[in-house]
Amino acid sequence: MSLIPAFEIGLWNAWIFILPFLLINYGLASLIAKESALFIWPQYNKKEKNFLAILMGTIFASFIYSIFLPLKLSIVWFYVGLFIYWVGMIFLTIAVINFATTPVDKPVTRGVFRISRNPMYVGWFLIYIGIGIACGSWIFLLIAIVFIILQHILVITEERMCLEKFGDEYREYMNKTPKWIGIPKSEKK
Repeated sequence: MSLIPAFEIGLWNAWIFILPFLLINYGLASLIAKESALFIWPQYNKKEKNFLAILMGTIFASFIYSIFLPLKLSIVWFYVGLFIYWVGMIFLTIAVINFATTPVDKPVTRGVFRISRNPMYVGWFLIYIGIGIACGSWIFLLIAIVFIILQHILVITEERMCLEKFGDEYREYMNKTPKWIGIPKSEKK
C-alpha cells in the first residue's frame, strides 16, 4: 500500500467491485419486494441526520473513488481481498433476500438475521474491507472503518424504530441475537 493513492481511470478499476454491490443491494431488493421494510426509513433526530449525511457522503465518495482506483491483479493481496469481498457479497445477498421477502408487519429474524441483527451492514463492511485489500488502498480500508463506526451509531435509531413497531417480539429477538456477528446470545430466563 502506497501512502499516496493511485488515481487513474481504467477498465480494470475498483468500480468493477462496486457495480455488483449496487445491483444486489438496491436492484435485487426492488425486484423481489413489492412492499418491503427496506424502503422504510426511521425517524432520525438532528444529530442522527448529521451522522447519516456523513455516512451517505462517505459512501458516495467511495463510489466515485472506485472509478479512479486501479486493481492490483498481480499481487497476492488481490486474491485475499477478492475472497473477503465475495464473502461480503454472499452475506449481503442472503440478507437482502431475507429482508425483502419478509412481510413489513413482521421483524426479519430468519436466515442470516439469526446470527446478526445487522447482516447487511456486516456484508457492506466485508465488501469495503475486501475492496481495500484487493486494491491495496488504505483509503478504502479507512472508509470501511468510518462506515462501521457510523453504522454502529445509526443502528440505534433503526432498533428504536423496530422496538416501537414490533414491541416485545423484537425485544425478544434482540435478547437472543447479537447486534453484529458472533456467538448467539442465550435466551434470558
